[in-house]
Amino acid sequence: MFRRVVRQSKFRHVFGQAAKNDQCYDDIRVSRVTWDSSFCAVNPKFVAIIVEASGGGAFLVLPLHKTGRIDKSYPMVSGHTGPVLDIDWCPHNDQVIASGSEDCTVMVWQIPENGLTGPMSAPVVILEGHSKRVGIVTWHPTARSLLLSAGGDNVIIIWNVGTGEAVITLEDMHPDVIYSVCWNRNGSLICTACKDKKVRVIDPRKEEIVAEKDKAHEGARPMRAIFLADGNVFTTGFSRMSERQLALWNPQNMEEPISVHEMDTSNGVLLPFYDPDTNVVYLCGKGDSSIRYFEITDETPFVHYLNTFSTKEPQRGMGYMPKRGLDVNKCEIARFYKLHERKCEPITMTVPRKSDLFQDDLYPDTAGPDCALEAEEWFEGKNGDPVLISLKHGYVPGKNRDLKVVKKNILENKLSKNTENTSPAHKAMGANRPFWSTTSFQENKPFRSFSKHEAKLDEILKEIKSLRALVSSQEKRISKLEEQMAKIAN
Repeated sequence: MFRRVVRQSKFRHVFGQAAKNDQCYDDIRVSRVTWDSSFCAVNPKFVAIIVEASGGGAFLVLPLHKTGRIDKSYPMVSGHTGPVLDIDWCPHNDQVIASGSEDCTVMVWQIPENGLTGPMSAPVVILEGHSKRVGIVTWHPTARSLLLSAGGDNVIIIWNVGTGEAVITLEDMHPDVIYSVCWNRNGSLICTACKDKKVRVIDPRKEEIVAEKDKAHEGARPMRAIFLADGNVFTTGFSRMSERQLALWNPQNMEEPISVHEMDTSNGVLLPFYDPDTNVVYLCGKGDSSIRYFEITDETPFVHYLNTFSTKEPQRGMGYMPKRGLDVNKCEIARFYKLHERKCEPITMTVPRKSDLFQDDLYPDTAGPDCALEAEEWFEGKNGDPVLISLKHGYVPGKNRDLKVVKKNILENKLSKNTENTSPAHKAMGANRPFWSTTSFQENKPFRSFSKHEAKLDEILKEIKSLRALVSSQEKRISKLEEQMAKIAN
């Protein structure tokens, strides 16, 4: 009498497909460091992978088209003195990547437009402020040159990369190891998961905890927490019986979860990847050989299981492509870069559609590469939603600006020692004038550039003077010759 009604969802038939061997990145020695980060970061231009390296930490940066076997001599980014633990591409510049390491530093790198041609060991800027290893780095979603880092010292620092300054330092909020940090949609709040089993929602500019939940998951294994587009918080963790769980919370009332699901008894940490446009969450367990995906809606039970993509090989890490890097002609709604022990394998998630037309319902306007705010505006209290772009005609990357670093705070030391007799106007010019660096951090470039222009001007003036002298001498010579001609004629 009662027929089961199947919930309608356009994502019910999403299917995953692993790339063929010739489309994979082979012979890569993926890092073996014991830290639960994804070890991989992807954008529409490059895939970056943390690898094993002797004598320090390193990661590979490969153009997306450079598939196949990667030569052992392929150049790496290798400026850290300890293993690299986390990497993250800047959402507003596809050539800028940040890395956090066991050597207690954060480094920001500018990758050449066509990829590395030689080893890179000089970052654009080194950010020093943590006293223990840096396990998390994540860029602000809407403000330019704003980077968050979290370390083993249980401190969160928000950096203005444009000046190399630690502007906000959140101490004494976390008594133990911070497992994850995530910005909300407009970057006004962060949510954290900590080893003390608490999930916290923090206003970083006010430096206060807005909401927290003790024992969000009662198990001792690591948790993860991410913000959803509607402001709710999605967490993964373990129950007291070591079953993997996922839960949905409302930060306005964190006493009880909106929804809790128990999954299985595997011990791999679940890494959540979220698509705010479709409200689909993909869960990739470290050491698992599957990706599960769920749709989050306003209807009970709020978190709806969609499907599982399974392979034979376990995953060591996972990279997640931003929406603007997907192929809209193939109805691709997600692409993962799965790390094996010795290779990286792209996996595409596709919604089957018969029509070749652009599917508006699958591709609402998505966050583009333009930033909504400058770093200073955000620190002053302004918020800005992501600047959206349409994918109707496919994403065409624009020309990336070089990473801007204003020399305000780093040059001051040199100015006080070396340029006491410099005029105030010249000093102001050096202190406030931004400069652009493509590969390395060049401290005295504004002054070099100023003196260079001055020298060029002198050179031009000298040349004009010599030309005038030449013209004058030639005029005298012509008048003498004319006089001689007149005498001969007479």
